Amino acid sequence: MQKNLVLGVDIGGTKVAAGLVNAAGDLLYSVRVPMITGGSASEAMDCVHNAIHAVMDANPGINLHAIGVASPGPLDPHNGVIINSPNLPCWPNFPLLTEVEHTYGVPTRLDNDANAAGLAEALWGSGTDYKVVFYVTIGTGIGTGIILNQRIYYGRTGNAAEGGHLTIDFRGPARCGCGKRGCIEGLAAGPAIAARARGKLAAASDGAGLLKWADGDANKITAATVVRAWQSNDPLATEVMRETADIFAVWLGNMIDLLEPEVIVIGGGVGAAIQELFPHIQSQAAVWSVNWRASEIPLVPAKFGTDAGIVGSAALWLCEPALSETAAKI
Repeated sequence: MQKNLVLGVDIGGTKVAAGLVNAAGDLLYSVRVPMITGGSASEAMDCVHNAIHAVMDANPGINLHAIGVASPGPLDPHNGVIINSPNLPCWPNFPLLTEVEHTYGVPTRLDNDANAAGLAEALWGSGTDYKVVFYVTIGTGIGTGIILNQRIYYGRTGNAAEGGHLTIDFRGPARCGCGKRGCIEGLAAGPAIAARARGKLAAASDGAGLLKWADGDANKITAATVVRAWQSNDPLATEVMRETADIFAVWLGNMIDLLEPEVIVIGGGVGAAIQELFPHIQSQAAVWSVNWRASEIPLVPAKFGTDAGIVGSAALWLCEPALSETAAKI
């Protein structure tokens, strides 16, 4: 095990992942532990400590250079505060960076998980050959990051690129966790896919094919259930996934008109599972864009998959020019 490493921590709605990353973006060791978001702030913080301790206990004697933490937003990366993340209701206005830094006595940085993952892809992954990278993660939520010349674009306060909460249907049937209606997250993320499937199943004359993937219980249908059924050519699941792809394409056409990135990198659990739909999404996004060269923008899968948050949170340190000499020794 190498001596000087950055510990990356990726906090999600259901898990905390942590690992050791070197200057080349190699993930050398990682663990995953459950995350509790429905309890107290301290209970959730205990989950983070469990992940960090698991890594350090398994790698005694390491010289920990820094800690990077990636978390769902909205958050304040400058002051290290979780503001009001829909996926982390346990932490309203919570000083996460201070909690970590004071506990371990190691310099710490906090950033939006999509920003961090996008940075990892721009530095070492599918976006390395491009100056303007638009990163999208599709899972329990939809997060985005804008990476310009291998640097995160933060905007005025650090809250730029909350693309998952752009409204594309203000009369949307359900209110997003952020409080708005019609966000792309509320229409095309994992829970929305599952809800659309359950709605179609209730109205269908024959949904036995999809239902069998949930052990006969419609309440057990998740996005993963729908994806597995779709991959097995179930008609109802195929309809759900095609509708989801079309909704996503409308939103992506808007993103192309706004940003005109050089590449669009898709990650996250759902994102990794729907690569077969990328050509359809790409062609339809061009239909919903006024940019006459929109179809030239490649839509590519993320390199780091489920490890993107760990590697990206470490990248918050490893990409800094001031740390280049230290990183070269890692």
